[in-house]
Amino acid sequence: MSTRSFRQDRVTIVKNLSSLLVLACLLSSCVSSKNLALFQEGPNTTIDSLSIAKQYTPTVQIGDVLSITVTSLNPEASAVFNLPESQALIQGQGLNASANPLAYQPGYVVNKDGSIDFPMLGKIPVTGKSSTEINAFIKDKLKAYLKEPSVNVRNVNFRISVLGEVNHPSLFLINNEQVTLLQALSMANDLTIYGKRENVLIIREENGKKTFARINLNRRDFFSSPYYYLHPNDVVYVEPNQARAAATDNTYRVVPIVISAVSAVLVLVSVIIR
Repeated sequence: MSTRSFRQDRVTIVKNLSSLLVLACLLSSCVSSKNLALFQEGPNTTIDSLSIAKQYTPTVQIGDVLSITVTSLNPEASAVFNLPESQALIQGQGLNASANPLAYQPGYVVNKDGSIDFPMLGKIPVTGKSSTEINAFIKDKLKAYLKEPSVNVRNVNFRISVLGEVNHPSLFLINNEQVTLLQALSMANDLTIYGKRENVLIIREENGKKTFARINLNRRDFFSSPYYYLHPNDVVYVEPNQARAAATDNTYRVVPIVISAVSAVLVLVSVIIR
C-alpha cells in the first residue's frame, strides 16, 4: 500500500469519527415530536366536540385596583368624576408598586373594608361584585348628577404569571378580565420543546389558601377543567421534561468528552498532514 493511499484512508477514518461524534451529540438532546403535540388523547375522529368549563367572571377583592371612567353629554360635568390622568397608583394598601411596572396603574384601590372612595358618591362597596355590577350601580347613582351618564369599570389588577419551560416567562396584565390557560401560554410564546405538557402546574389562591392543580395538555378533556379559565394572580408553571434534564446532564458529561475527542482529531490531522 502506498504512503499516499495510507494517508487517504486515515483521513477517511478521521472524518468518519468526527461525523459520529457530531451525531452522538445531536442524538443525546433529541425530543420526540410525539411528545410535543397537544390534545392527543381523545376520540380519533375528524370532528369531535366536548363541553368547556363555565365562563369565569372575576369578582373584586380587597387590594384590587379599579379603573373607572365616566362620560356624559356634558364633558365638563363628567370630569369631576374622573381621576386626573397624571394620578398614578401610589396609594399602597399593601401593594408592592416598586416590584413591577405593571403596578403603576391609575385607579381606585379597594380598601380593607371592601369599598372605594368615589367622588361625590363617597364610599361604594365593591368586594364580591363583578365589574358589570359595579358599573350598573355607579351609573344609576350618577343619573342624579349627569345627563345620560356612561361608565366603564375595569379591574386593572388582573394579572397572571407564566413561568418555567416557556419561551417568554413573564407577569402578564389581562385587560379584558378573562383569560384561558391556552391564551396565557400563547402570551408566553408557547412551551419550549423541553416543557412537560402532561403536567402543567397551576397555583391559585382562594379564600386565603393556595391550591395546586396539575393539567394534562395532552388530554382534550382539560377544556372542561375548572382551571381552564385562569383567575387573578394565578401562577402557571411548566415543568422541564426528562429531555431537559438529560440535555443539561449531557452538557456536563459530553462537552469534556467532545473537547478531548476534537483535540485527538486535531492531533491526528496534524500527524497526517506531516
